[in-house]
Amino acid sequence: MSVFEVTATDGAARAGILRTTHGDVQTPAFMPVGTKGTVKSLDPHELHTVGSQIILGNSYHLHFRPGDDVIAELGGLHAFSGWDGPILTDSGGFQVFSLRDTLIDVDDECVTFRSVYDGSPERFSPEVAARIQRNLGSDIAMCFDICPPAGVTPAELGEAVRLTTQWAGRQREAERAPGQLLFGIAQGGADSELRRRSIEEISALDFDGHALGGLAVGESREEMFEATGWAAPLLPAEKPRYFMGIGDAEGILRVIGAGIDMFDCVLPTRTARTGSALTATGRLNLHNARFARDPRPLEEGCGCPACTRFSRAYVRHLVNQEELLGLRLLSLHNLHFLLELTAGARAAIERGELTAFTAAALARLAGGPQEDACHS
Repeated sequence: MSVFEVTATDGAARAGILRTTHGDVQTPAFMPVGTKGTVKSLDPHELHTVGSQIILGNSYHLHFRPGDDVIAELGGLHAFSGWDGPILTDSGGFQVFSLRDTLIDVDDECVTFRSVYDGSPERFSPEVAARIQRNLGSDIAMCFDICPPAGVTPAELGEAVRLTTQWAGRQREAERAPGQLLFGIAQGGADSELRRRSIEEISALDFDGHALGGLAVGESREEMFEATGWAAPLLPAEKPRYFMGIGDAEGILRVIGAGIDMFDCVLPTRTARTGSALTATGRLNLHNARFARDPRPLEEGCGCPACTRFSRAYVRHLVNQEELLGLRLLSLHNLHFLLELTAGARAAIERGELTAFTAAALARLAGGPQEDACHS
């Protein structure tokens, strides 16, 4: 049985099934981010109740705290965290290169950097990334890559592509956890020639899935969407396609329309921690005084634990008093909103109606209360 099956298409968009050791994932799929072994403030059971199918873990942070060897000793990340569904782990490459002030040296062998925790010198290589993810026991491991920010020179972008390919080949040969899938990452920014070259080189290594890395790193939104539009169809059609790092409603719908199957972002829980709710008509800033006596739920018709039990006025009270329950309720709501949006897009693909679904969703967002983005 194949790892991935496309079950319906609508233009470039696809609905499918990704099969992993810990269960099947219906795609398109939004993946909540559990950086340090938890989606912030939420219990694994709660993640299931709002529709989460698969979550992420962060190799960089879990390697340092509590240590991937500790997690391995305690049965792997599933047993350690209590999440029984599929887990994807990143390689740590994004963290190493996004924390650029900690970099010491990059060569063909590895990256040397200072730990963000205690400043001690550390070395990550494809083999180290493979070992960490093997210890974590994730269902999907990502290749170690170089992820440069937007605006680097063509020479720097080309070097990132070269090393990403070289390191992907090495990690492909490294030992994995039983049943662990391995995804390659294509780099190249929005540079057509380099991105096409990277996709061709990574695809030739025959990974279980492929990701578009190096987008949503500082380039304009339109440049990002344009690059995704021509790059996603170049990835092997029979393998899952992963856009690394997008989680707003418009972004999700547009990458789905381009043929992306999986995507992740910290946005729903990070937005919750600022006291804001994601809704079909835009963000609600619960710090705003106009919600002080508002008896309505965060969103009418929403089935999340926050909306079925509590009012905007109550959630606002919790947020303004810095009560943890307020952040938890907003996190549950925001995740539910994005997961329901993604499930709705999947159903629309199956009906052949994604264009209409997307247009209606974007029209509601455009017509929403813009003042909710600002503090009162």
